Order: sequence, then C-alpha cells, then structure tokens
Amino acid sequence: MVSAIKQVPEPADRSVAQAAGPESGHDTTPDMTPDMTRGEAPAESSASHEAVPGVPESAVAESAVPESGVAESGEPESQEPESPSAGPGSRGPWRGLAFRTRLWAKRARIVGVRVARLVRTGAGSLLPGIRYLLRAVQRKWRRSLQFRTVLTTLLLAIGSFAVVGAYLSNQIANNLFQERLAQAESETRYNVKQVQDTFDGAQVTDQSSVITLVYDTLNAVEGRGSVIQRRYVFEAMPEQTKPRNRWVESRASDQLTIAVIPPELRKAVQDSGKDQYWASTQFPVGTEDRPGIAVGNKVTFNGTVYELYLIYDLNTAQKTLDEIQNVLLAGGALLVLMIGGVAWYVTRNVVSPVSHAAVVSEKLAAGQLQERMVVKGEDEVARLGASFNHMAASLQEQITQLATLSQMQQRFVSDVSHELRTPLTTVRMAAEVLYDAREDFDPINKRSAELLYNQVERFQSLLADLLEISRFDAGAATLDAEPTDIVQLVAHVIEGVAPVAAEYGSAVTLNAPAGSIIVDMDDRRIDRILRNLVLNALEHGEGRPVNISVAANDTAVAVAVRDHGIGMTPAEAARVFDRFWRADPARARTTGGSGLGLSIAAEDTKLHDGWLQAWGSKGNGSNFRLTLPLRRDEPITRSPLQLEPVNVGLPGPGSQRTVLLLDRPPAAAVPAADTPEGTQGKPDGVTGADDFTADGLAGDGATGVAGASPGGGAAGFRGHGTEGRA
Repeated sequence: MVSAIKQVPEPADRSVAQAAGPESGHDTTPDMTPDMTRGEAPAESSASHEAVPGVPESAVAESAVPESGVAESGEPESQEPESPSAGPGSRGPWRGLAFRTRLWAKRARIVGVRVARLVRTGAGSLLPGIRYLLRAVQRKWRRSLQFRTVLTTLLLAIGSFAVVGAYLSNQIANNLFQERLAQAESETRYNVKQVQDTFDGAQVTDQSSVITLVYDTLNAVEGRGSVIQRRYVFEAMPEQTKPRNRWVESRASDQLTIAVIPPELRKAVQDSGKDQYWASTQFPVGTEDRPGIAVGNKVTFNGTVYELYLIYDLNTAQKTLDEIQNVLLAGGALLVLMIGGVAWYVTRNVVSPVSHAAVVSEKLAAGQLQERMVVKGEDEVARLGASFNHMAASLQEQITQLATLSQMQQRFVSDVSHELRTPLTTVRMAAEVLYDAREDFDPINKRSAELLYNQVERFQSLLADLLEISRFDAGAATLDAEPTDIVQLVAHVIEGVAPVAAEYGSAVTLNAPAGSIIVDMDDRRIDRILRNLVLNALEHGEGRPVNISVAANDTAVAVAVRDHGIGMTPAEAARVFDRFWRADPARARTTGGSGLGLSIAAEDTKLHDGWLQAWGSKGNGSNFRLTLPLRRDEPITRSPLQLEPVNVGLPGPGSQRTVLLLDRPPAAAVPAADTPEGTQGKPDGVTGADDFTADGLAGDGATGVAGASPGGGAAGFRGHGTEGRA
C-alpha cells in the first residue's frame, strides 16, 4: 500500500483565516483598528464587491447597503451599541464571501446547463450516423463472405495478440522486478551492516559530532555522485525511553519523509528483531512520483533503536518495461495489419471465382446461355470453372434442342390444325346433310349418320382447342380487357348451361352480393373459364346441387363453383390442369371433353394475372375458385372466398342474395328449355336456397387442392375435374 499525503494550502483571503478563530492556529487580530467608525466598513465591502468581475450593478447596489447611521435624507438615525461579534472585522468579509459563493454557484449551474445542452445536441447528431454505420456493417457482414472472413481473422488475431502480449508483458515486468528486488535486498544487507559497524565503533560524545557522524554515514549509504543509487529514511522508533544524549531523531534524503514508507512495512520492522522486510512504494522526485522498493531494517546508536529504510528507484526498470510494451504494441499492430492483408488477398483469390460463377449463373438463368466463366491456371478453382463451363454448354445444348423441338411441335400442331379446318368443314357439311336426312335411312345407316355427326362436332371442338393452345404457346394470345359486371356475366353463363343442368338434373344457385361488381377483364375469356367450370361441376355432380358464389374485397373478386359429386383424390388433384388428362384411367369418352378445357382456363387466368385453384374431397365434391384483380396491374393479396368450403349457405340475412336459376325437374318433366319457369328465379330471389346449408364434408375420402397461378401453368395440388365443352 502507498500512503500519499497532500498538504492543504492556506486560504488566500486573510479575513477568512481571521474569522476561523483561535483553533486555526493563525492570528485573529483584525486588520482594522478598534476605533474605526462603522461608516468605513461598508465602503470596504463595496470596494470588495466592485473588485468581483462580472457582478451586476444591481447586485452591488443591494450588497452595498449604508450602515453609517445616516438616512438618505441626511438625518442621523439612532444607533445602538453593537456586540463585539458584530464588529466590522468579522461581518463584512463573511458577507462578501457568501455573495461570491452564490454568484459562482449560479454561474456553475448556467455552465452546466449549457454543457448538457451541447452534449445532448451532439449526441442527437451522432446517433443517426452511428446507426447508419452499424446497419452498413451488418449488411456487409451478411452479404460478403470476403468481408466476414477478413473481419473474423482480424478479430481473432487481435484477441490472440492481446492475450500473448499481456502474458509477455507480465512476465517481463515480473522478471525485472524480481531481479531488482534481489539486488536491493543484497545491497541493503551490506549497507545496513556497514552502518551498524560504523555506529558501533563511533567514539563521539558531543551533539555536533553525533550529527556529523550520522549525516556522513547515511550519505555514504546513499552513494552520492552523478547518479543516486538509493535513498534513505532514518527514523527513531517510537515509544522508547529517550536518553539524555539522543541528538538525532530522524533524517531522510531530499524531499522524503517517513510518510513514503507504507505503514505495513513500518509495523513489520518495528515488531521484528534483526529481520529485513520490503514493500513497494512511490516517492517524490522533483515534480513526479516514481515507483520504488523500500527495504527496512533496525540499527542501534547510542542506546537508541532506529528504523533505517533504503529506497531503490525503479524508474529505469519502468521505462524499460514501457519501451518493451510499446515495441510489442507496435509490432502487434503491424502484424495484425499484415495478417489482415494476407487474409484479404487469400479470400479474394477464393471468393472472386465464386462471385463470378454466381454472376454467370444469374445470366444463364436470365436466358443468356452463351455466358461462360474465365478459367485461369490448373488449380481447384480452375477445374471448378471448367466444370461449370462444361455444364453450361451441356445445358445450352439441351435447352436449345428442347426449344427447337417445342417450336417444331407448336408449328406442327398449328399447321395441322389450320390444314384440317378446310377438310373438316367439308366433312361437317356432309355430316349435317346426312344427319338431316337420317329419317329416310334404314336403322343402321340412321345410327351411322348420328355417330358421324356427333364425332365430327367433337373433332371440331378439339381442333378449336388445339388452335387456342397453339396461340398460347406461340405467345400470340392477347388480352382485350374492359370494365365488365362479373355478376351479370356469371348469370349469363348459368343461363347458357341451363339445358345441360336440366339434362343432368342438378339445381344451380347463385350466391352473390347485391348490386354489380365491375372488373377489368376480357369477358370472352372469363366467360369461357366459367362455362368450363360450371359444365365440369354439372357433369361430375351426379345430379346434386351446384352452388356458385361471388364475392369481392378492395383488390380482388372471386367466383367459386361448388359441386357435391364424386370429388377428387390428391393423386387426381395433382394433374387436373394438365393437357389431355382425364380422371377416367380407361379414357372413356362417355363423359368429359377434349382434355384441354382446364388447361386453356389456366392460361386465360394467367393472362389476367389471376388465380385458378381447385379443392376436392373424394365422395364430397369439389370446389374451383377463380380470383381476378379488380383493376389491371394490381396484385392480389387475398382471395375474398375460402378455397375449402365450410358452408355453402348465406353468412347472414340481407348481406347476399340467392337466385334460383334452375330448379331440379321431376323425372317426367319436359326439358328446361321448353319451360320458361325453369330458367328464372322467383321475384323475391330466395326460393330454394334453404336446401343447401352444408357441404357434407364428413366423408372418408381424401382431400385435394389445386391451383393455377400467373407464374405459369399449374401450381400446388390440383383437384380433380374434367371440363365440358366451352
């Protein structure tokens, strides 16, 4: 432990010392004479106020209150005898000190407020920059492998050098200290023995001789010369009988006092016999404090026991240690920079080809199949580049072949379709003539004429679908969008399929909000999509009800076609939008169309940037949902209708309207086309709606979900359904 004692300076204002009383150890006699009049004290106080810089005049005027006993009118006031404590030598200086204290406290508060305001303003200006820098570093850390590798290497190198440097510095400091300590203990033993021998052989009896002997002996121990080897503190032990001829109490080198000796060391020396003790300390040299080692012993002279402490300066060792630490710090910083540069160079050589490969891959994905990597050398990176180029060339060749084959196939389908139109028209005309004259034929020729007419009509439908698909494949399909009421369009579609519904015996209902819903769409294509979905629902509904729902939100409109027929399994749902796919494995032609209806519907939906999705459950029917944006170039975020139906009934009275477009006819009823009531709902628009309150999803069949997205083709699981004729 180091004991540091600072002397407190005397007050600059002598009046304060005078007012402190006799306990302060100073003369308390006032500077002013006792017979000084009371009128002179305020003048001195006023003068002291005027001497304070920056004091307002009002404050000076308030403090300089006249006490001469004369009023402003000039008439003398009555005066009372003052007590000695209120004399001019004590009252005036205290009042000036209080005023100056209040003044400087106020100024300190003002300065503190201004500094706090500046700090707050500076922090407010720096925080956005710091946050931006941290975000930039975080973004660079996530996106750059080279930056992450170099920064990690630098941090690890700095941590390693910090640990190694701290260990080396500690070991060096410990070795220097132990070496100096061993030297100090050895020298102290020798010098203390010399001092004791000198004191024991001294033949002095007078005071001057004793003082001279002690002074010379201790100076010899100090080793004065160009460099002081050690310093000393010579102190008589306390609490011992003072002999008559003890003329030396204490002595020390230069500015040293007994206070520089740690109390623990003094106690150890005082309690010991002839043992030697040491402790680390600090002692003043000039204007600085230096580290040192204090080694203590006891010596005896003229019957008095003295404490002799020799203090060894460690400033040279400290400077050596500082220089070593500076060298370690500079060398470590330089080595860290070199390691960072090496890490940057190495990672650059490794990461650059990877970055180049990423850029080339992005260009290949964008369709620039001629892009290749630059290959240099024969190392692993070069082999990687060569392999990448070989892969790119193979992909380009295969993609080119597939593109050529696809173009040939599309051209073949388009050419064949166009070439078949003319002979097919001729064949159809002949088939119509035979069909119209079938009543004049015998039964065999009559049946042949009917089959010929039906198959030619089916062939013409297939040819029309092929032509439409070829236009989609060639990218020639365009969208002719106009604002149209989709509710009216749905009603028109349902009215058009009324004969088919009557044939299958299915009741069709429409659940739609009151009023109209205007959508930017190509009404011809949307009509084809809805007609295809409704015909599929009727064909696979097994005579059960078909429910059509329409709803809209802020950005989209949805139309759902729900049937309660055979439904779909997940395996069937996975291919519902594929071309020429049919749910019947035997590909029987008793039901279904050409196998292209839903594929064309998906392509039409993609032109509108919409969704066409399907859900199905085996034995519980299926649900196809068409979602379109209300306005073009506006993305769809959420469909207004749920894909998996929960309840086909109305969510609440008055919010939607249900129109019964076709009621289930009796077994012996005439076709719906001949019955006007079969295609119209009742005036109140609610007849027959109570028949459909649940969708019956309690079956054991599997469930499938399908969808067609604007990204191309089918997406996700696809529900079962074959399309009818558009």
